[in-house]
Amino acid sequence: MAKEIERKFLVKGDAWRALAQGTHYRQGYLNSVKERTVRIRTINEKAFLTIKGPTIGVTRQEYEYEIPHADCVQMLEHLAEKPIIEKNRYKIPHEGLIWEIDEFLGVNAGLIVAEVELSDENQVFNKPEWIGEEISADPRYFNSNLVKNPYTTWSKS
Repeated sequence: MAKEIERKFLVKGDAWRALAQGTHYRQGYLNSVKERTVRIRTINEKAFLTIKGPTIGVTRQEYEYEIPHADCVQMLEHLAEKPIIEKNRYKIPHEGLIWEIDEFLGVNAGLIVAEVELSDENQVFNKPEWIGEEISADPRYFNSNLVKNPYTTWSKS
């Protein structure tokens, strides 16, 4: 069984920008109920189907498979829930871990989130200076929920 153990944080400042080049992602959801999500995404000229189970703590089951790019583009246009999530992802190594910074575009513009995958839930790690508040347990920040409730519609109070 594949498991994803991931912690999420808001990003502060711009110091991280000089550390990596971004890659454009387009992703959509074919199913986004809390018990499971089925996601499709393009990353440059590659495409993937990902199935994830419910999050328990910061862990969930995850299965990912490469699929034909043209099929994924068609599914994004005709089958995926709207709006499509668009973002630039930056991968930044820090003290033996890879931090993935997602800078959201479109209806989620202004949101920048950092994720780090861990080997176990209790793994100790040092955060880079540009890491802010932890949001791992806040479902508003799940990509699947950003389709239903885009960041630009949130109250800024």
